[in-house]
Amino acid sequence: MAEVLNLFYEEPDPDRWMPLDRYPRRLIRRMVRGKPQAGGQMRVFLNLCAGLDSLGIRYRVNRFRYAEQHPDELACIIGKPQVLDKVRWRNPIMFGAAVYSHPLTDPDLLKRLPVRHVLVPGEWMRQMFEPYYGQAVVAWPVGIDTESWKPNSKIEKTIDFLLYDKVRWEHQKYDAMLIEPIREELRRRGLTYTEIRYGCYEEETFREKLQSCKAMIFLCEHETQGIAYQQALACGVPVLAWDRGGCWQDPAFYPHRVRFGPVTSVPYWDERCGRKFVDLAEFSEQLSEFCANLPNYSPREYIIENLTLEMCARKYLDHIQTINGG
Repeated sequence: MAEVLNLFYEEPDPDRWMPLDRYPRRLIRRMVRGKPQAGGQMRVFLNLCAGLDSLGIRYRVNRFRYAEQHPDELACIIGKPQVLDKVRWRNPIMFGAAVYSHPLTDPDLLKRLPVRHVLVPGEWMRQMFEPYYGQAVVAWPVGIDTESWKPNSKIEKTIDFLLYDKVRWEHQKYDAMLIEPIREELRRRGLTYTEIRYGCYEEETFREKLQSCKAMIFLCEHETQGIAYQQALACGVPVLAWDRGGCWQDPAFYPHRVRFGPVTSVPYWDERCGRKFVDLAEFSEQLSEFCANLPNYSPREYIIENLTLEMCARKYLDHIQTINGG
């Protein structure tokens, strides 16, 4: 392994209407929206860096010229995929975990570039990628910052549930047939709740809500890793998760190009984390069981044993070692 890792990550920010208009658009976005929030894929990069920092591992970030001058050194392209086409790579590449939604986006990846490993966030995604990229595909989750996301005993938990809405497709349909009936059931039982919707909050708001809630209901069609629900687990908040199973639902591919299953909304999980329900018909029964067992769950214990920053950074280094020949 090289003494200093070569990491690469960039958010896509192409020109839209005219050459170089990305720069004034970036400034306007900052003025209107404030400091940009880290999305899921950027969070992968940031948490990997934090894990490497904890282990004392040095790294360079986006030193493209250095990589060009040292073609024998591994390029760790965390993402996003446009970085693959930024320069003419001669370096061996470990790509991921911020990769394509599906290999059909780039079926010739391993032929056109010296990619040795393709890291994906979880096992069901690895199985979906394997027919296209073979043994080059490896499941690797990024770690959770268990210091930033931890219980706060000074804050009283006055709310029964945080309803986390990450329904991405056909939201109006699922609001009527799933989310609103869940709200009604909570109200019928006299359970208090607050809500948060994916993509519409700042991390600090999510953290504050977790500290005041006894449990979380997580609604998402499927997750490749599920950093948000794992942040909740790290805060000691048990989760009641909608885990519908079935096929991968991305409408850019399903059902006309890809039919793959089963998938899950909670790919990293055991009985300490909470309970799951398949559909609305099962929700009421699982809600009763979940509430009855609420004191017995130990979700933070699961994260500490499986998904800390340091633990996952070490596994990342193991994959590098494999590429470098042991």
